[in-house]
Amino acid sequence: MYRLLLIIALALLSACAPMSLPSPAPAAVGGSEAQVRANRAARQFVEVVQTVEPLAERECRKRTTGMNCDFQIVVDDRADLAPNAFQTEDRYGRPILAFNIGMINSVRNADELAFVMGHEAAHHIQDHLAKTRESATIGAVVFAGIAAISGAEAEAVRNAQELGAAVGARTYSKEFELEADQLGTIIAYRAGYDPVNGAKFFGRIPDPGNKFLGSHPPNAARMQIVRDTAAALAGQ
Repeated sequence: MYRLLLIIALALLSACAPMSLPSPAPAAVGGSEAQVRANRAARQFVEVVQTVEPLAERECRKRTTGMNCDFQIVVDDRADLAPNAFQTEDRYGRPILAFNIGMINSVRNADELAFVMGHEAAHHIQDHLAKTRESATIGAVVFAGIAAISGAEAEAVRNAQELGAAVGARTYSKEFELEADQLGTIIAYRAGYDPVNGAKFFGRIPDPGNKFLGSHPPNAARMQIVRDTAAALAGQ
């Protein structure tokens, strides 16, 4: 089951709130417009977590064996950070889905938030962190080995090792992002949200294009895999 840590009522709200949030006060009764928006966004976040997290957990248990599927949702309450969401693990291997205030504020509807949440959960289900670490390790070993064989000094070998790790970590990053988009679409769809509408979020972020060793694929490619996956789900 999920545990929601540090649910923050956005922008002007600084205190942590419990899982059930109070109803936002109407502006006419004295609550400011910003306060009302903050409460509305916080409630939307809680509702999406309550709907998507159990579904993501079920997908995780269905698709994996021996993996920790007890997702923990956390919120970074620093208001000065650019919108961001990511997946990581604690030292015990428990998956963490982290969102900051900027991300929660930037989504325009529950579909977008559900898609982002499904995408981050998919990274864990597909074990992308471990695969990235493995690729980084291989890259570091290969680059350092080539430098050593060529007679490079110790510092140059260390630099080659760092470069190899960076290159290795990005080798499959675009592929992983598309895989997470696909499974994230499935998770959002099965949770009752519209992933195609949710993926419109891509239209408001910079397009990375198709850069060599870039970390993310072009936005058009990501939208296409969402549309194709959602169409296949609707046709089942």
